[in-house]
Amino acid sequence: PAMMSPAEPGSVDIVLTMRNVHNWMPRNSQADVLGAIYTALKPGGVLGVVEHRGVPGSEQDPKSASGYVNEDYAIAMIEEAGFVFEASSEINANPADTKDHPQGVWTLPPTLRLKDVDRDKYLAIGESDRFTLRFRKPE
Repeated sequence: PAMMSPAEPGSVDIVLTMRNVHNWMPRNSQADVLGAIYTALKPGGVLGVVEHRGVPGSEQDPKSASGYVNEDYAIAMIEEAGFVFEASSEINANPADTKDHPQGVWTLPPTLRLKDVDRDKYLAIGESDRFTLRFRKPE
């Protein structure tokens, strides 16, 4: 991406990224984005990540064409950028999401990419199953 300096180095207490990791992967820009976040955060700063959770134990598509990202893959990617994994939460979990939808995560609300095709089925599932993670930049 053209702009990789979101803030002055070491000036930010917390960064939250919601459902963005899968957008970085097709462009292979995750190292650049995470590096920019790392630089912007103060020592001890927090990175919060919410992402569509892939199927545990399955092979991760490096381009994340379905929009789903395996939690262990995301943790390893973010740790590789220098962050320390601290905690996870199931606050955004949705066990009704089978993760096998024809248009990936975009089949589900709020996007509903299939429009009226099986609309009620996908509305009943609700939004995607998501992981919520907390990392810290070392002091």
